[in-house]
Amino acid sequence: MDRNIKMKTYQPSSKEIKRTWHLVDAKDKILGRVASDVAELLMGKGKTDFSRHLDSGDFVVVINAEKIVITGNKAKQKVYITHSGYPGGFKSKKYAKVLEEHPERILEHAIKGMLPDNKLQAPRMARLNVVEGEDHKFVDKFTK
Repeated sequence: MDRNIKMKTYQPSSKEIKRTWHLVDAKDKILGRVASDVAELLMGKGKTDFSRHLDSGDFVVVINAEKIVITGNKAKQKVYITHSGYPGGFKSKKYAKVLEEHPERILEHAIKGMLPDNKLQAPRMARLNVVEGEDHKFVDKFTK
């Protein structure tokens, strides 16, 4: 056995990363399960050249965001909370109101929560597109 042989781990450069487009239909699917699947696509965990420190994820378009399903009593009890950092800057919105006004934000919030909190989170979220309904502006990416 030769002890002078050195194994090298392959690390793709940013130019070698191939990004594909994925279309996810959220109609009648559970919020958390869709969010975790989409987060995995955004991170690129299914790729053979995945590395935690590289942003090798794909583009994802989620349609029918308004038809997402949540289980249990969450539709009545779930509250989205924000704080501006200033005194009196606490705001809260019920799930039903957010679903009525901006249903895409529900999925975006859940997906962002499933991504690691690091410098790669913002570019990964930039590759996410959540739309209400089935019509979206990325049709040309899927009809090749």
